[in-house]
Amino acid sequence: MTDLATTATSTAPSIPPIDPAGPESLVKITEGASVKVNEIRQTEGIEATMALRLRVVGGGCAGFSYDLYFDEPTEVDRQCDIAGVKVVVDEMSLMYLVGTEIDYVEGLQGAGFKFNNPNVKSTCGCGSSFSV
Repeated sequence: MTDLATTATSTAPSIPPIDPAGPESLVKITEGASVKVNEIRQTEGIEATMALRLRVVGGGCAGFSYDLYFDEPTEVDRQCDIAGVKVVVDEMSLMYLVGTEIDYVEGLQGAGFKFNNPNVKSTCGCGSSFSV
């Protein structure tokens, strides 16, 4: 099992220096998000072998968007436990997620996971996509 603290090798965008303290230094999951992820896992009857996949995909108004879903880890994924959530992320997505905090928010406009990503240069008007 590997963790997110291993340095990704790619040319763009550059990854900030890795803190050897562990995966929590790369991606953070708030307590509220952790509770919601585990609640969804239990409600949906998702197997313990499945992990929460964090992914950045091309598309959306601004160029990239976030994707979260339960998935089987593959041998090329970074795997770790963050705030009680088994997480997997691919190398390409990790480059865009370093320093990101994932929260779960509920408000007048609905509820959902919110990504606070310091690497984002701009977002679209709807807030569901970003550019770096």
